[in-house]
Amino acid sequence: MTASGVPAPRPATRWTILGAVGIVFAIPIVAMVEFTLRRGLEGGYDLSRWVTVLTGDLGPAYRPLGTAIGNSVALALATVAVVLVLLVPTMILVQLKLPALRRPLEFVCLLPISIPAIVLVVGLAPVYGVIARIAGSGVWTLAFAYGIVVLPFAYRAVQSNLDALDLATLTEAARSLGASWPVVIVRVLLPNLRRGLLAAAFISVAVVLGEFTIASLLNRQNLQTALVVVQKDDPFIAVIVALLALLFAFVLLLVIGRIGRGRTRRTP
Repeated sequence: MTASGVPAPRPATRWTILGAVGIVFAIPIVAMVEFTLRRGLEGGYDLSRWVTVLTGDLGPAYRPLGTAIGNSVALALATVAVVLVLLVPTMILVQLKLPALRRPLEFVCLLPISIPAIVLVVGLAPVYGVIARIAGSGVWTLAFAYGIVVLPFAYRAVQSNLDALDLATLTEAARSLGASWPVVIVRVLLPNLRRGLLAAAFISVAVVLGEFTIASLLNRQNLQTALVVVQKDDPFIAVIVALLALLFAFVLLLVIGRIGRGRTRRTP
């Protein structure tokens, strides 16, 4: 029985559901791997394309792909920084001091999920015209747009962690011991929000690595726009790079889960 009185699913039921979901995800991935191993009209399979990609021996024609990967990684880090630096303190402030603003904040944070990316670009294009005149048109400026796109997912991840904490008690205890507000946030609240912050960071990275529409319409180069160009000349290489990006996101998820579990085990 669960805490709510609902019977827990049997192990066989859980494994059946997990197996069905795993098959749904595994079929396209296996098909992509099989596609990259084909030898074309000759028939058969080999690892030559994978060796070429993993050894970095792609030649000068594929250098833009390396630049695009660097751009996407930099954008992922910048987006995580923008979202967490702006969102988390705001959510803590609303939770502690301005509870009446929680619903308006939730509405604002969840609103971007209901707006298609192409509509966002229409509204962001004039803004980026101003940004280009002030700060240049570097690819890093996409972090502001991506911050809006990932806002609903990051908000939910952090808010679920906030709801599980007695934030007022933690804050009052720290303040009664003479801690300043910056110390309370950095030394008390953020460690307790570790799982929510890690989840928000992972979701932000995953969204940025897979985003195409905004970068394409704002004429910026990232991983997805580069893959579209590469696949016109060599679709095998494009699929291999896409699989490596997927593997990177999966490994990142495992690392984040490991960090979160490690923290939970140390907590009495």
